[in-house]
Amino acid sequence: MTAAGSTTAKAGASTPKGKTAQSAPPALSIKAVEINPDCTGSRWTAGDLDHLARIIAIIAMGQATHAARIIAELLPSEPAIDHEALRAGAKQRLSITGTTKKQREVSQYHRDGLIFEAISWAAAQQATAGKALLRDPHISATTQGLDELMIELDKAGTDVTRATIFEDKCSENPDQTFQQKIMSAFKAHHENKRAPELVATAATLIEKAGLDGTEAAKAAARVLDKEFRAYRGSLAVTTDDDSLERRQSIFKNHGALKDIEASQRIGAVLITSGEVRAWFDELAGRAIAFIDSLAAGGS
Repeated sequence: MTAAGSTTAKAGASTPKGKTAQSAPPALSIKAVEINPDCTGSRWTAGDLDHLARIIAIIAMGQATHAARIIAELLPSEPAIDHEALRAGAKQRLSITGTTKKQREVSQYHRDGLIFEAISWAAAQQATAGKALLRDPHISATTQGLDELMIELDKAGTDVTRATIFEDKCSENPDQTFQQKIMSAFKAHHENKRAPELVATAATLIEKAGLDGTEAAKAAARVLDKEFRAYRGSLAVTTDDDSLERRQSIFKNHGALKDIEASQRIGAVLITSGEVRAWFDELAGRAIAFIDSLAAGGS
């Protein structure tokens, strides 16, 4: 049993690839789906809700780098570090707070947004087998700016082959949210109105591949070139919206981003079983239950 306040490195977290006693299931089921001639589609469902909840918990505990390895290598979902302060912070992030109805509604929107961003990040990690460079998902509801950026490099690790800008929104009105919020952000990027932020984020990611600061900054220049740019708008939707007709309605304006190919415009949907907010409540509850099990000495 882990003592409260102590720091414990989980033994399973450092097990070499291919040597684990048991492989975990994929966090998500990801399938390509049709939308329209202007964009490509991706459909996500939870492969195993408990496993996905554990990954969300590990990210909320500040260990996204370890979560990426879990996803890429299908490792058992245990944190690399277990500490009372990490557990407490993660539970706070995954909980709804406030004393008034309005405060609790705002808290829920922030909480669900953080979870959905983590799911979007996990989907990118899974789809690229951990080979792309991604900024860790936000773990603070007050963090503003770019939702996420994924950088893919050539085999030499020196040139950007694709820079994908993510906009992830959890909303009960996916059509309006995509048109008014996601496309607004995409258009600002497409016109390079947020170029400094984009280059700075890209350079920081590229440094992870081993380039020094100056070379990383030079390599990041490609993110300003539309030829190497992609946009992935992601929304959580219910089974009622899980159809070609609904995807066409939600993403109908994606083609407004001009001078790029359909493969550079991506519309992604996370399918929730039941009402969106209730599904995120259940996922958060499972994540918190996993965190509590760590405190009790189990996993």
